[in-house]
Amino acid sequence: MIDFVGAGPGATDLITVRGMELIKKADVIIYAGSLVNPRLLSYAKKEAEVFDSSRLTLENVIDIMLKAEAEGKDTVRLHTGEQSIYGAVREQMDALDEKNIPYRSCPGVSACFGAAASLDIEYTLPGISQTLIITRMEGKTPVPDDEKIELLASHKASMAVYLSSGMLDKLQEKLIKGGYDKDTPAAIVYKATWPEERQFICTVGTLYETGSKNGITKTAIVLVGDAVTHKNFDRSKLYDPAFTTGYRKGTSQII
Repeated sequence: MIDFVGAGPGATDLITVRGMELIKKADVIIYAGSLVNPRLLSYAKKEAEVFDSSRLTLENVIDIMLKAEAEGKDTVRLHTGEQSIYGAVREQMDALDEKNIPYRSCPGVSACFGAAASLDIEYTLPGISQTLIITRMEGKTPVPDDEKIELLASHKASMAVYLSSGMLDKLQEKLIKGGYDKDTPAAIVYKATWPEERQFICTVGTLYETGSKNGITKTAIVLVGDAVTHKNFDRSKLYDPAFTTGYRKGTSQII
């Protein structure tokens, strides 16, 4: 069996229990060495074969999986964060489908949620934003025309921007062009949840300056929106004494 496992954002204790158990019993582990915390490999048994996919092509990865499957071994394909977000997993699954090789997916914690936990923020604040946009800047990999940063910025929702910390000048320009005010709160979180994590609260208008001053060029996520500083939001209706739910009747009394 081949298991695609989300490794989480970085901290070794932020992988799921299921993911950890799959690593423990795996005979073969193929991990994204450029992004996955190598300390997660400490969960593996000593005799497990370990391959760093940062040096491999898709074809190389599939060949390793096929060989392990032919030998009756269990394989874990360990991806950073939550593999359904920028994980390049579907192309691997398609290749396995062609060979009638079974596989399963184990979800993980994505970096935007690790960063939110580190900053103690809530992306969906009443009266501020009820939407979280997860996206990336166009680089070597293009994005659809309807998903350009400028168009997404026009919603002024909470936004988590991946794979873009090396293009903060362009990101800043496009966010402002799209509709965010220069004073809109923003944050750069380098290696969220890793021991070497660094956090920088700034504004959309100072993203490039902040990143440049602190030497941030990769492995960081950019958060944008008023939710970053969590000010002037409305109280949740769910816990409002006057709000009736399926579990309690609202009253006019305020506790």
